[in-house]
Amino acid sequence: MEIFDTREFDGHELVVFGHDARTGLRAIIAIHSTALGPAAGGCRMWPYATTAEAMADVLRLSRGMSYKNAMAGLPLGGGKAVIIGDSRKAKTAELFEAFGRLVESLGGRYVTAEDVGTTTTDMANVARATRYVAGLGAAPGQAGGDPGPKTALGVHLGSLLAAEGAELYVADVQTSAVQRAQERFKAHAVAVEEVLALDVDVLSPCALGAVLNSKSTPRVRARIIAGAANNQLAQDADGAALQAAGILYAPDYVINAGGIISVSREYQGGVSEAQVIADIQAIPARLTEIFERARRENRPTNQVADQMARERLGKPAHALVA
Repeated sequence: MEIFDTREFDGHELVVFGHDARTGLRAIIAIHSTALGPAAGGCRMWPYATTAEAMADVLRLSRGMSYKNAMAGLPLGGGKAVIIGDSRKAKTAELFEAFGRLVESLGGRYVTAEDVGTTTTDMANVARATRYVAGLGAAPGQAGGDPGPKTALGVHLGSLLAAEGAELYVADVQTSAVQRAQERFKAHAVAVEEVLALDVDVLSPCALGAVLNSKSTPRVRARIIAGAANNQLAQDADGAALQAAGILYAPDYVINAGGIISVSREYQGGVSEAQVIADIQAIPARLTEIFERARRENRPTNQVADQMARERLGKPAHALVA
């Protein structure tokens, strides 16, 4: 596999493969940039079909974290980790402790936390082997804990039409998740293959990436796309397709930064929960800046956000990946 020549590589500083025969750990840590501080980003556990698939995912996620942390004004670079395995079947405390040793071996260049397939309990097991971890439990009133609700808060604040009382249509591959949404929020259940084509005000992708691609984007009828998933666009060109269709796209790594803001403040220590909320409440202003610049320049919002992020990272505009 010629990693250096792939579109996803994009000048990564470091890519590390970790294996522990006793626990079955197979992990990849990607560090995209430490220009603004130690690389920070969650650890995802997913049953990737191939190592190449896992590599492509971790590289895209890692670059996204560089952009996310830069746009959020955090003193952090961008990194990400993936563990290859089914989180419903292959989790053990020992496996995450072994992952912690891998993180520790990098000497602080990478700070980990939760992501898809991992939890605060998993991070507590990681913390048995390294101090370079966040997303743990927190004292009352202090920053910390599961970053998921903070991500949700940022998406709620950044979605221009997501007012209280909105009528919800939900789809998920896990029927239990749909049932909970129906019971708690009176949501309407929709088939996964139908949800993207609903005639709604806001479409909110909140699962895995690449949901918006050359096949799915022409079906979208929403006026706004504002969701918590990372890497929602399969290709940069999909942002241009949304713009051409008159759909306002909130760049994912800007609107979903609430989780990493919480993780960052927890890792720094001594920051109150109230300060974290205040930081998250700045997300709409950053989105407005992107939207206005995109309108003035007649450019897709994802291209504008990418350029702004790269400027903050000290990378030249011509390095943007098409």
